[in-house]
Amino acid sequence: MITTLHIKNVGIIDDLSIDFNEGFNVLTGETGAGKTLIIGSLGILAGGRFSKEMIRKDENFSYIEANIFLPDNPISIDGNIIVSREIYSNGRNLCKVNGRLVTVNELKDIMSQIIDIHGQHDNQLILNPSEHINYIDNFIGKEIFDIKIKYEKIFKEHKAIELELKNNFGDDKEKERKLDLLNYQVKEIEDAKLKKDEEEQLEEQRKLMLNSEKIQESLNTIDVNLNENAVISISNAIRCLEKIEDFGEEYKQKLPELKNIYYDIQELARDVSCMKNEIYFNEDERNQIEERLDLINFLKRKYGNSIEEILSYKEKIEQEIFKIKNLDKHNEELKSKLKLLEKEMLQLSSEMSNLRKEYGEKLSELINKELTELEMKNARFNVKIEELNGFGVNGLDKVEFFIRTNVGEEFKPLTKIASGGEMSRIMLAIKTVLAKTDKVSIMIFDEIDTGISGKASKAVAEKLRVISETHQVICITHSASVAAKGQYNYYISKNVVNNKTCTNIKQLSEEETIEEIARMSTGEVTEVAKDYARELRKVS
Repeated sequence: MITTLHIKNVGIIDDLSIDFNEGFNVLTGETGAGKTLIIGSLGILAGGRFSKEMIRKDENFSYIEANIFLPDNPISIDGNIIVSREIYSNGRNLCKVNGRLVTVNELKDIMSQIIDIHGQHDNQLILNPSEHINYIDNFIGKEIFDIKIKYEKIFKEHKAIELELKNNFGDDKEKERKLDLLNYQVKEIEDAKLKKDEEEQLEEQRKLMLNSEKIQESLNTIDVNLNENAVISISNAIRCLEKIEDFGEEYKQKLPELKNIYYDIQELARDVSCMKNEIYFNEDERNQIEERLDLINFLKRKYGNSIEEILSYKEKIEQEIFKIKNLDKHNEELKSKLKLLEKEMLQLSSEMSNLRKEYGEKLSELINKELTELEMKNARFNVKIEELNGFGVNGLDKVEFFIRTNVGEEFKPLTKIASGGEMSRIMLAIKTVLAKTDKVSIMIFDEIDTGISGKASKAVAEKLRVISETHQVICITHSASVAAKGQYNYYISKNVVNNKTCTNIKQLSEEETIEEIARMSTGEVTEVAKDYARELRKVS
């Protein structure tokens, strides 16, 4: 149960501490005093959304903290769980559980197992169809849980084998699809007949072809300069040197050097002439080179950044093809095991389904009885169980709660109920029946009596009191009948301090409770009204 709730800087709440008790805690008070802010703060503490507009004027943060006494909860310390949430106007958000920082989602997960907040427009676990199967299983109890434990163990093994088969291409269609793709890729690379240094050679040829005219012109110039200028000039120089070689040793020594240069230039001139003759431009050959380079670039985009990488990828997928083709035996063993598991799962699912159908009728009967007592005599509740297309974590069943509020109408999902008063009583009927199996220990009701009065209001009060026998109930109400059932009554008021409105709370004595019930009944605290209030309390 929540023992203490501390709220600071939320709306008109300045700094407020509330000590709650076990059983039925009722909050009443004047309109706009801050009752809903208290429930809203509990919702924020449970991981709900927070708007910056909720921060008290002229303050930059809001702080909410609760001490929850749950001795059987594994996260409690000495039986206590301290939960806090601090939110700043700049968006900073600090959530703590027993002093440890947690995320909002973690906070929500933890608190969803502790607190159930029911407001007229709140989305509850019970309004979530995916949770309905858990409600009916909790209602059934040990009889189904023993089966469920066996099923869950087999289900996990089944999922693991399915995953292994998927990774092993154990699905025949997937395997064939993968093999077709891999074989296509291998053939595409093989048909290209790539060579490791081919791209560089082709690029070199392409460059030559693109610059052939410029190369031809330059080689012609070189040929002319060598043959017609350099060779002739050096030949004339040799003849002149031969004429004077006998006139000095130094002339004779230079003659062999000059002849060597002559022979080198002659050889170089012949090489250039050959290079010049080899330069030609062929459009067809150029197109072939361009097409080949386009093919290489196309394969590079698909399989690697170079021919080496493409060929390496080909080796890799060839190994993968070999692996897939040789997994058949192992996969067949896995498939056989899968069939055995599915046979067991089918048997266990059938047992669970039979129990759910049997207890679904019982649950419907009990809730319909509660609805009758809540002045909804024409309403009918129904547990609808359908078969799923495949095995789920809870077997083959899809469970959803349906309701019909008037004679002649069709059954509709709970979420389709439009009337606030009807929804309040339907929810209360369900919670009354399921209260003994509901693991959530704290139940918060925000004006659950909205839209109802008279006998229906008294019936609602009775049901809340019944729930409070197994849960801590905190309820905001405007109904005198509900307030009269309270074991602990609190009055919420507001006053102005330093030109600011502040919320106050006070736990009422018995006499003060009588006066508050009288005020709620007639609007005035008269002796007649107080006598009526006492009568309501006596009935309680």
